[in-house]
Amino acid sequence: MPRYKLTLEYHGGPFVGWQRQENGRSVQAALEQALRALDPEVPSIAGAGRTDAGVHATGQVAHCDMARDWDPFRLAEAVNWHLKPEPVAVLAAERVAGDFHARFSATGRRYLYRVVCRRAPLALERGLAWRVGHDLDAAAMQAAADLLVGRHDFTTFRSAQCQAASPVKTLDAFRVERVGAEIRFRLAARSFLHNQVRSLVGTLERVGAGKWQVAQVAGALAARDRAACGPVAPPDGLCLTEVVYGEAREDAGAGALRKAPQG
Repeated sequence: MPRYKLTLEYHGGPFVGWQRQENGRSVQAALEQALRALDPEVPSIAGAGRTDAGVHATGQVAHCDMARDWDPFRLAEAVNWHLKPEPVAVLAAERVAGDFHARFSATGRRYLYRVVCRRAPLALERGLAWRVGHDLDAAAMQAAADLLVGRHDFTTFRSAQCQAASPVKTLDAFRVERVGAEIRFRLAARSFLHNQVRSLVGTLERVGAGKWQVAQVAGALAARDRAACGPVAPPDGLCLTEVVYGEAREDAGAGALRKAPQG
């Protein structure tokens, strides 16, 4: 069966997450339903990242096996037709080798988390960013983020339900940018623990608000204790922006990221 790589965009608001579940609609189930309208025998698909309920994507990747050869452009068009009116879109489709796997072939993942600092509620971007009613010190948050780059035991910053075999991960980059009233957190790693990005952003928000000192973040990391984590940021502001295959790139889709120290 020919295999295809699908690059996806979706609004996570209506979904229980990427992964198929019994308690609600998932992105995976919506995509499989669209594919089975074209080929009823399509096997279950695999995605590169198991995004949680309410988390968005502009660069999620999945692979599927089809019973017949499709022109990639026509496959994308046909799947998009059958996805309506779900807030999911196939941005691109391409034929890949039979041993390609959306999750296990990936060498890197890039996430963006958006925070908007303002008193007024979000109207146009409701559900797409975390609104905080106070200003944040981006420089202080960057100083804290720098302490987290590299290979560490991230037990403090992962969900108690995380199923990863080890809490040790290498955070390749963590950049904090201010764009007007918006703070953008850009993170890059080969893979992330469950709730890791939201746990890191929620903790850094406390630094930016002046409630934590930068050194407290180092202490929380060293504690290897979930109780030492700051508040977990809501899912609204989180977006999977890119999945990397082959040699990892130094950017995260928009601007260079701060590299991990060598050694």
